[in-house]
Amino acid sequence: MNNSEITYSTIRELRRGLHLGELTPIELTEICLNRINQLDPALNAFVKLFPERAMREAEEAEKLQKTGKQLGPLHGIPFAVKDLFDVEGEPTKAGTSSLDNNIALHDSTVVRKLKEAGMILIGKTHTSPLACEATGLNHDKGTPLNPWKKVPHMPGGSSSGSAVAVAAGMVPMALGTDTGGSVRIPSALCGLTGLKPTFGRVSRAGVYPLCWSYDSVGPLTRSVADAASVHDAMQGRDPLDETTLSVYQSGNIINIDSEIAGLRLAFAESVFFDDVDSEVETAVRGSKDVFSSKGALVSSIEIPEMTEANSMADRYLEMSVEACSVNNDLFEKHPNEIDVVMTWLLDGQEVTSQKYLELIRKRYELTQRVHERLQDVDALLVPTTQITAHPLGKVDGDAETYYQYMDKYSRNTSLGNYLKFCSISIYCGFSSEGLPIGLMIYAKSFDEEIALRVANAFESSTIWSSRHPDLA
Repeated sequence: MNNSEITYSTIRELRRGLHLGELTPIELTEICLNRINQLDPALNAFVKLFPERAMREAEEAEKLQKTGKQLGPLHGIPFAVKDLFDVEGEPTKAGTSSLDNNIALHDSTVVRKLKEAGMILIGKTHTSPLACEATGLNHDKGTPLNPWKKVPHMPGGSSSGSAVAVAAGMVPMALGTDTGGSVRIPSALCGLTGLKPTFGRVSRAGVYPLCWSYDSVGPLTRSVADAASVHDAMQGRDPLDETTLSVYQSGNIINIDSEIAGLRLAFAESVFFDDVDSEVETAVRGSKDVFSSKGALVSSIEIPEMTEANSMADRYLEMSVEACSVNNDLFEKHPNEIDVVMTWLLDGQEVTSQKYLELIRKRYELTQRVHERLQDVDALLVPTTQITAHPLGKVDGDAETYYQYMDKYSRNTSLGNYLKFCSISIYCGFSSEGLPIGLMIYAKSFDEEIALRVANAFESSTIWSSRHPDLA
């Protein structure tokens, strides 16, 4: 394999090259580090690189490979993590200088699990401040730039740096977190696959929290198969995260190559297509032909519960309360460092315990109702975002304009977090300006296998995943 082939290869393709001896873990790690050094000064994806750790782990992976001990489908593959994940001895800054001295004592559970699977940690990527916004904007640490445009465009947030790193060919996979869309939004805007597992499927231990009853950990990758492999390595019970303890999880839950013939798919007409850019809607609805050709039964459905949830003026207050609880000391010690992107978190300071409990009860009731309504639907098809990536200068204007963009990017994704769906975003086309368009597939709680099967069926029948930004 030559360097140009390696740059945008999937994990599955890289593993094939490693297995055949066309490539070694050390060579692959060096190629990734060199590309980061070449491109990142302009794109600003990385907070910090770990070249010594990476080369040490690459040497360990290569020694095992030479002895014939293969750890599995991720062995010898470099990756990066959003700067919310603890890495032993390194600061977890969560996108703000207020946490520059927040040194981690241990690796987070998922970082440890991926290392045990033979992966090689290369560095940490930028995030929006406290992971609390959807555009990717960060006035403190700098905003990563979408690699699909030479003029600065938004990457989507809050897993902004992770998306840019994978889309620009710096690493084949990076981890993000998703509270209201923070894996899927940047995946859609940067032309990637982004998986949001069901809440409780993957441990958040050692991950800086935004909202502990919403947060989930997911991969940003170049293919559905890669997302499935990473998810499979991460998922499972962890005594350090009690939310993972209540659901039985087998060692291997993903069978993405199964047929989707007979699966009942539906375009979710409630809310999700309102005020969506016409090019986005055309691309998303065009997926029907692909799914129908695979034997899936494609229809449309109205979902009143989604409309009701979207119309709730106080829907985000539950998040704000929990975010304030996590960050209250930070806000008190650094009141002058609260950026416009974080101000919605402060709304939680005025919420009474009675109101908070009412919000939880309302969310539970709506979640029960919507899952009952969808008993005869296997997966929903919706646009990931209402619009594609827009120029940084347009998004970073006055506060009113900024929050309009926040809604356009996060409305469709945040409804799934609120109502406890799992979902995956894949890209399904391009706008007339050459920007990726995201198709999101929603499945019910703990139905990741269905979401991944549907996504894989689309990807394997289209050309989009083979297209990459031209950074020559």
